[in-house]
Amino acid sequence: MSEFVKEINSVELREVIAGGGKVLVDFFATWCGPCKMLAPVVDKVASKNENVTFVKVDIDKNIDAAEAFGVQVIPTLVLIENGEIKAREQGFMSEAELNKFVG
Repeated sequence: MSEFVKEINSVELREVIAGGGKVLVDFFATWCGPCKMLAPVVDKVASKNENVTFVKVDIDKNIDAAEAFGVQVIPTLVLIENGEIKAREQGFMSEAELNKFVG
């Protein structure tokens, strides 16, 4: 993981969301090729967006979180603001696309 994106579990995810603000959740799996390609892009965007909390959730270790967010394809990125889902995208995104996504 990077210093800008923390891998968390289901319990920590609920706590981060409850804390309010803008949160980008990257649902991934260690065996997923597109997830591995997306990781450095998320790190780079996270390093430039201090107003957004960036977290990663391993769907194999946190099946309940994946189910709660309806994750069926990985990577899935979910943007949450003040506890409410604002946007979601599936698959790889470029740095420009991800910057636009997090707003």
